[in-house]
Amino acid sequence: MTDGMKSFLKAAIRNQDGQILPWMALLTVLFLGMAGLTLDLGHAYVSYRELQASTDAAALAGAYEMSVPTSTVASVDAAAKSASSVTGNKNVNINLPSANLATPVLKCVTGSVFVTVPCDSGPTGYNVIQVTQSAVVPTMFIRALAAFGINSASSITLSTTSTAAMQNGGNKELNLVIIVDTTGSMNDRDNDASCNNTELYCALQGVRTMLGSLSPCTDGSTKGKCLGPYDQVSLFTFPNLPANDASDDTTCGGNSPPMVPYSYIPIPGATNTSYTAPTGTTATYQVTIPETDYSANNQANGGLNTTSPLGIASGADTSRNCPGMKAPGTSTYIAAAMYQAITSLQAQQAARPGSTNALVLLSDGGANSNNFGPGYSKTSGTYPSSLDQCQQTVAAGQYATSLGITVYTVAYGATTVVGNGRGRSGDSTCTTDTTISPCTEMRETASSPADFYSDATATEAFGECESASNPNLNLKQIFNAITAQLTVARLIPNNVI
Repeated sequence: MTDGMKSFLKAAIRNQDGQILPWMALLTVLFLGMAGLTLDLGHAYVSYRELQASTDAAALAGAYEMSVPTSTVASVDAAAKSASSVTGNKNVNINLPSANLATPVLKCVTGSVFVTVPCDSGPTGYNVIQVTQSAVVPTMFIRALAAFGINSASSITLSTTSTAAMQNGGNKELNLVIIVDTTGSMNDRDNDASCNNTELYCALQGVRTMLGSLSPCTDGSTKGKCLGPYDQVSLFTFPNLPANDASDDTTCGGNSPPMVPYSYIPIPGATNTSYTAPTGTTATYQVTIPETDYSANNQANGGLNTTSPLGIASGADTSRNCPGMKAPGTSTYIAAAMYQAITSLQAQQAARPGSTNALVLLSDGGANSNNFGPGYSKTSGTYPSSLDQCQQTVAAGQYATSLGITVYTVAYGATTVVGNGRGRSGDSTCTTDTTISPCTEMRETASSPADFYSDATATEAFGECESASNPNLNLKQIFNAITAQLTVARLIPNNVI
């Protein structure tokens, strides 16, 4: 070997250029794997929560069906399936493209503190149902490791189980008021795949979901004459409107109701027993009177009556392209609508001793109006006042709870910004409050944290509102969950059977 060749080899051995390249290749694989694992497991977790929510709904639907006097094992199975995420059913979800429902397990359970209803309380002879769903979620990123010769999972299989028991007795007589925000922001679009329409349309879709599962009258009832316990429902809104213009929302092809200043509603006493719905040009927050004619066949899960005022206002009449309620605009103020709804519920309960009262409020919160009629103070921060408007919403909800009314709130695009920040679509937050956000307003208005819901798919660029007790639900799932609390079934631990 020549001296020149020896010198070249020594230099080559000493040369360290390029030694980082193998390490970079190794680290690239490691970082790609970590990123893929994080993203895919995050997506899998969200999908798991959505699958669990629909499995809960399926179990509750089956347990509710057990209490129906004409139920059979087949009808219980069908009810559970109808609320599942299987293709063609109520809770289909793009995150769960291959959901599968195993045959529900029905059991007669005795001696459990969680199950208080005897097995012979329903015609099936069972008092508990257990539902299991599974879904295969494809991975998107971690599979890229295959390019480096590394075997990686192309999908993740999820499985969830829920167990529900019948509640004591039959269906409770329910007086329900649903208050739907129809301010201008509700004309914004919700691009969530479960709706993909205006926020008002999506909200009314949730209302229809609830109406379809309630019990208007019972089997054997006729139009205008209910037999046995039944659920009656009325629809309220804000901003308010002249009473004789409510027909714009309850008839097909009506105009958008005119905007009028927020009217003052007295706070009812604790023992109020009377209520007269406004008429003529008097301003009102009430769109429909308490109604039991919203079902097509006087039974739960029988479809909606597309000619009833409540059915039309909720957008049930799609054959004539009836839009239902409209959002005429103006800013938000909620407390007065709450007090009128409370007064109506008190009178309904007085007329039906033994019935229960519930109120569902859907809004983005952010009470911030400057359009008030007579009776509102500009110096006081307590109702009725143009100051501390979000706090007045909370006070109305807490007052309703003190009267035995269960208040459920649905925060739809509510921001967590406090003070004079800006919320969704440029909406102001609680501009007259300095210590509360619209998200907090909606949470504290509910009767309990478990009664507070927030749509996880409604984007809020200025601080997303979340419900710790009911996370990762879309509007349809929220209304299904609330309805389940109003019916005769409840979830119990899976190890009971």
